[in-house]
Amino acid sequence: QVQLVESGGGLVQDGGSLRLSCADSGSFFRINTMGWYRQAPGKQRELVASITSGGVTNYGNSVKGRFTISRDNAKNTVSLQMNSLKPEDTAVYYCNAKRPTNWGSVDYWGQGTQVTVSS
Repeated sequence: QVQLVESGGGLVQDGGSLRLSCADSGSFFRINTMGWYRQAPGKQRELVASITSGGVTNYGNSVKGRFTISRDNAKNTVSLQMNSLKPEDTAVYYCNAKRPTNWGSVDYWGQGTQVTVSS
């Protein structure tokens, strides 16, 4: 079973920075694609960034150049460094683990952490 625990959310001013971390208690971290998603009130959940087991990264268009995702396979953690934050980045951020299976993949989610950017 996989348990994802996020930390690092909070309140920050426009232009500030935050770092989110997610600890994965499962045994398959090294092969998982890890990602961060966010959901703002009244909006659909969207991809923020992802990183494959091989270190290939992918970013949502709205965060490119501002956010950086990284992973530490020795510590089973994935982090999201968020710089130049904007009020529109305000959302609940969710850690995601996508574990490959013989038939596709299985998604696991953290409980979410609130990020609020004040103008």
